[in-house]
Amino acid sequence: MLGVNNHGQTIVLACAFLSKETTESFVWMFEEFKKAMPGGEPKTIITDQDAAMAIVISIAFPTTFHRLCIWHITSKFSVKLPCDAYKEYWREFQKAIWDTDNKDEFDAKWNTVVTKAGLTDHPWLSSMFDLRESWVPAYARQFFAAGMSSSQRAEGSHGFFKQYISRRNSLMDFIIRFERALSHQREKELVADHVDAFEVAQCLLPMPMNKQMATLYTRTMFQKFEQELIQSTACFLELKTEDACKVVFNVSERKNWETKVAEVVYVKNSDHALCSCERFEFVGIICKHILALFRRDQIEYMPDKYILKKWKKTAKSGLVSDASGNEIKDCADPGLLIKRSTMSRLASDVVEDALMSEEGCELLSETLKSLQVKLKLLKDGPSNNEVGGSSSQTQYMKDPKRVRRQCPALNTP
Repeated sequence: MLGVNNHGQTIVLACAFLSKETTESFVWMFEEFKKAMPGGEPKTIITDQDAAMAIVISIAFPTTFHRLCIWHITSKFSVKLPCDAYKEYWREFQKAIWDTDNKDEFDAKWNTVVTKAGLTDHPWLSSMFDLRESWVPAYARQFFAAGMSSSQRAEGSHGFFKQYISRRNSLMDFIIRFERALSHQREKELVADHVDAFEVAQCLLPMPMNKQMATLYTRTMFQKFEQELIQSTACFLELKTEDACKVVFNVSERKNWETKVAEVVYVKNSDHALCSCERFEFVGIICKHILALFRRDQIEYMPDKYILKKWKKTAKSGLVSDASGNEIKDCADPGLLIKRSTMSRLASDVVEDALMSEEGCELLSETLKSLQVKLKLLKDGPSNNEVGGSSSQTQYMKDPKRVRRQCPALNTP
């Protein structure tokens, strides 16, 4: 199972070996996942159209929104539709799917193009329309998914791990290679943590709000926010209606020779703004339409309610507890974590090279023993019997401790 960290990077949340893809196997996997992951059920899960997976998700995660991968569905249009209809009407299908801001607009455009193409009785299109709440963006924006609409992150992750593992690996060889791949992935995250800890992103717009967000958000997420802030300068507000409870604005933007209009509702009592594009709900980054309203009202600093902790530099701070309520402690020094990750990768590479021959194993073993002596001397300092002359170092020479490796498992989400 994969997720997204506060830098927008794909990360492995959990993995499992399954002997078969049955409902019982998936139930076991998700129950173990809930034990290992604090914070309750995920907001959204994206999968392909696997019947067993759909049943299990409804059982194990009843409050989680199960979204179908939009890429898997749209890629089937060329196969399911008649060739002529696909060539002539695919662009109109794309516009209906991607360029609609609300449910009614999508339904109207979909029905129009289906009628024009003479496909009103097409069984596959009808079934996809019946499932539209599970995959069409206009129906799913209110559910937080870190901006993801497909499982392409999973596909990219599969390609990454295939550089290290293959079906020809033995179980132990697989474990070693998989752990090495994970260490490489985690090193990228640690490097990003290190950069954010010691550097502040440069702001393109000299605004107090921009500088505020550059201090709070990670570099990647700040860039997404700043893009919205820049685009807000090209938005125009028009008062639509106003009453004692709320004010409604039409926010228009000219893009690609088309004028797009979003509706922003400002609720007076709660001092809260809602936008029809639902970008904040879906991505967690406030949209250009609400930012245009903030600029109009000369709001200099972003209200806390719009600053999602998930994208902050301090997202990983705070207490994390295990199932027994005990605190799970982590190293707070990002520099030390980076060093540890770098040396672990180097050591893993050296072990892999040594295993190619008996001579390599013997050389590495002798080198490690010698290195262990030197490191212990560096840590403890010279002993009393070394003063005034040379002494034997054999008292420090011990075989490395044998550690039984745990067996992580890989599951395709």
